[in-house]
Amino acid sequence: MQDHPPFEIIDGDLSLGLVILADHATNLLPARYGRLGLPESAFERHIAYDIGVEGVVRGLNRRLNAPVVMSRFSRLLIDPNRGEDDPTLVMRISDGAIVPGNHPITPEEWQYRLDTYHRPYHDAVSSTIAAVAEKTGKAPLVLSMHSFTPAWKGVARPWQVTVLWDNDHRAVRPLLAALEAPGDVVVGDNEPYDGALRGDTMFRHCMKPGIAHALIEIRQDEIGDAPGIARWVDRLAPIFARLNADESLHTYEIFPSRTGPY
Repeated sequence: MQDHPPFEIIDGDLSLGLVILADHATNLLPARYGRLGLPESAFERHIAYDIGVEGVVRGLNRRLNAPVVMSRFSRLLIDPNRGEDDPTLVMRISDGAIVPGNHPITPEEWQYRLDTYHRPYHDAVSSTIAAVAEKTGKAPLVLSMHSFTPAWKGVARPWQVTVLWDNDHRAVRPLLAALEAPGDVVVGDNEPYDGALRGDTMFRHCMKPGIAHALIEIRQDEIGDAPGIARWVDRLAPIFARLNADESLHTYEIFPSRTGPY
């Protein structure tokens, strides 16, 4: 029996036209998996979830009243921000940590995790986007929240917030401009990762159907406590509201992906 559902939908006003996602919101694992053979400390690290993001999306929901869909399982179990055919869907090694519960993994267990966790989460994303589109008669704006580590392999990352994207620039350009305007944070454009990832959440739910979107990454030391989370909710909420008020971001337009043809 499952300990908890694989996703949580936080209700909001569908008529706003905005959907907020959090693929890696929690570090939860069903009891049947124990800790996947890892020490408890592993589940406080970025390898298990996006630190701080759950607090940010809950805060944005309270401020904006936009619906939120977030995962309720650790990315160590199966990564909802990967396509079903991605070899990193179930990680055997993550940032130097060997995951004994993921290697070896039988085809039956792989399929079970897809059917029980990965697919229900994406079904929830699809149904929420569809509900917003039906309510408004327009394309929703989809904003996905993630966080990244302050350093990688001993090299500090200077950006405090970044925007990842593929080829659909519609929401990205005004979002980057709004983040940069105050001049008090270092903003990255497709840093520290490239936003073109075939089969990921944005590819699947936004690029293919032509929905305007952006993936926002906040450095984890910025949102590692309640005051930091509150500061970023204060910063992002009015930016998201202004973006969402732009009617040009509520149309369907398909852009070619840098990952290749659909």
